[in-house]
Amino acid sequence: MPDKKIRIVVAKPGLDGHDRGAKVIARALRDAGMEVIYTGLRQTPEQIVTTAIQEDADGIGISILSGAHEFYFRRIIELLKEKNASDVIVFGGGVIPEQDVPALLKMGAGAIFGPGTSTVTAVDWIKKAVSEKDAVKA
Repeated sequence: MPDKKIRIVVAKPGLDGHDRGAKVIARALRDAGMEVIYTGLRQTPEQIVTTAIQEDADGIGISILSGAHEFYFRRIIELLKEKNASDVIVFGGGVIPEQDVPALLKMGAGAIFGPGTSTVTAVDWIKKAVSEKDAVKA
């Protein structure tokens, strides 16, 4: 399946209404040849995971500015495990304090991209992570 397009769900959980960063990363992923499913604002973890499973997504990108990042990452990762979809890569960005990043990585997030991160860095990381995931499945 070398020509398989990478499919990424870009999600905005909770009450956070600022989605500029989510739209920037969605466009960068699309421009890099990926299929992007943008969930829109104010999604629940259940809605995000359901969308990822229905869309056969390779990954979920969570955009968070509200300060509730630990809750949303934990819940989304738990739901993926419950639904036997723990092979879906979870990554995120937004305003997440650096001191919180290790806890998010420990709970299963693959990467956290803070403000100012180049979209090229995120695109390259996603391509590598999906490639490694697919190699394990093969």
